[in-house]
Amino acid sequence: MTRHFDLGGDLRISRMGFGAMRLPASTRGGPPNDRGTGIKILQRAVELGVDHLDTAAFYYREDGPAANEMIRAALAPYPPRVVIATKVGPYRGPGEPFPSGQLPASGLRAEVERNLTELGLDRLDLVYLRPGGLEAPADEPVGERFAVLAELREEGLIRHLGLSHVSLAQLEEARRIAPVAAVQNRFDVTQPQDAELLAACERDGIAYAPYFPLGGFGIPDDERVNAVAARHGATVPQVLLAGLLALSPVMLAIPGTGSPAHLEENLAAADLELDPEDLAALKR
Repeated sequence: MTRHFDLGGDLRISRMGFGAMRLPASTRGGPPNDRGTGIKILQRAVELGVDHLDTAAFYYREDGPAANEMIRAALAPYPPRVVIATKVGPYRGPGEPFPSGQLPASGLRAEVERNLTELGLDRLDLVYLRPGGLEAPADEPVGERFAVLAELREEGLIRHLGLSHVSLAQLEEARRIAPVAAVQNRFDVTQPQDAELLAACERDGIAYAPYFPLGGFGIPDDERVNAVAARHGATVPQVLLAGLLALSPVMLAIPGTGSPAHLEENLAAADLELDPEDLAALKR
């Protein structure tokens, strides 16, 4: 199994990355995490070889830390090999614990600039446009808003463009405007509901970095995964992550955590080699 992927054809990254969503709080609606611990987790992740961080300006707690601020505090000035991806599109108003709406096309430049400022960067390596909420992707047009990001790419503020929580039709619409380097949809080995879009990404060399790679807001209790974990003496999260990486060469894993111990556990999944029998069992 190859351990690296060339994002956009020119950014070589490890296929095991880190998602920053759980840095401000480990559980949805739970208490805020300690900022200092989050900074140590980020620094340790990079020490262990993580070079792909996934974040967003709306990953913050009003009564606690913000993911972008912690990333900057932990890593700036950034090592040359570290690639940072962020997302724009969702709108989160004052007092709202989660985004409740969508920014119009006219608001996307300011959101990109907000990420640049918070992260202390002159250019963002990868920016995903995320339309819609947590429900299944709707086939609403994305062209107008994606075109704004394409203009910012031409200006040099963004290196590569991506799409999050989209359908195959939306991916095809966006690709008629500008190259798409990555897709980020919901996917885990117990819910492989996005197979058609994943196949399109694999065919065209587009990275596929699923959010909720460990099942969402709770580790799934799946007999298939449990059996493979027991056979290898591994944890269920490790099998979920190793299963993703084994599924496709374009698959990137971006598990997040607010726990130093879970960080070590998750990253160790990159060394877990699943055999054909394991993969067949997971697909049943």
